[in-house]
Amino acid sequence: MSQSVIKASKELLKKMEEYYKGQLKSNPPVHTLFAAKVNGCSITAYKSGKVLFQGKSHEAEAMKWGHSPDKNQDSRNQSYATSPSFVNQSHIGSDEAGSGDFFGPLTAAAAFVAESKIPLLKELGVKDSKAMSDDKIQEIARQIKSAEIPYSLMVLHNEKYNRLQQKGWTQGKMKAMLHYHAIMKVKERIGSNSLDGILVDQFCQPSVFERHLKSEQKRMPDNIHFITKAESHSIAVAAASIMARAKFVKEMDRLSDEAGFQIQKGASKKVDEQAARIIQSQGKQALDQYSKVHFSNYQKAEQILRLKNRQRNRN
Repeated sequence: MSQSVIKASKELLKKMEEYYKGQLKSNPPVHTLFAAKVNGCSITAYKSGKVLFQGKSHEAEAMKWGHSPDKNQDSRNQSYATSPSFVNQSHIGSDEAGSGDFFGPLTAAAAFVAESKIPLLKELGVKDSKAMSDDKIQEIARQIKSAEIPYSLMVLHNEKYNRLQQKGWTQGKMKAMLHYHAIMKVKERIGSNSLDGILVDQFCQPSVFERHLKSEQKRMPDNIHFITKAESHSIAVAAASIMARAKFVKEMDRLSDEAGFQIQKGASKKVDEQAARIIQSQGKQALDQYSKVHFSNYQKAEQILRLKNRQRNRN
């Protein structure tokens, strides 16, 4: 079987597990951290740090995380590897939300924080949105707006997400384009303001990000850097993280109103059950507007309904 192999750090392994959480296998093999299957490609992460990609599109999937088919790609990835010094100066940060959630859209935000505004945002409690409750996120998002921080929000609703995925777009490409457009809109808004750099919360190798942009005839912005857990390094990325998450939460509330019950975040068994409930009440086609239908939760919801029907027929 065709395969690709990469060596991943503990930090990257955690990032990968979060990225694939909607497609994780419930019983991974012994001595592995996790196993997943995406679009015909099986991903197995071992405790040693080795990650094996097997099957259809194995190389494309591995390239999201640093697999390099040529030496030039290695050099392009390395050029972005270090944490930039401009995080204490005026810079743009970008982050996204919703990528591991079956229900709800993808959201991305970029924010420009001038050096003079950094103390204010720290005083407001701007930090990694993952450490905050939904109510706190909404509160801090309002304060960021009140502080007149230039930002841009992008929302990829489920219907369009599913159309792009069926056309062959990976989720990585969707995120790259959302980040790009959010960053460019903020650059337009700040005009001639001093910009010392751009920092993206890394979800794929920079060379892959650049390849996604080139496929849509876009070029990489100048002085852009990528690091994992960027929100812990940059107040601008933290602000973008909060804005993206706040919008995702609002969209989930809207979808919950449409469904008639509170939709769960993530990709848990409870999510499978709620997806089955929507199919039963509104039909399969309804999930297109609520969810990312290529996640395995869709098939699990169908299994739940088939089991219920068999039990009903036996009774």
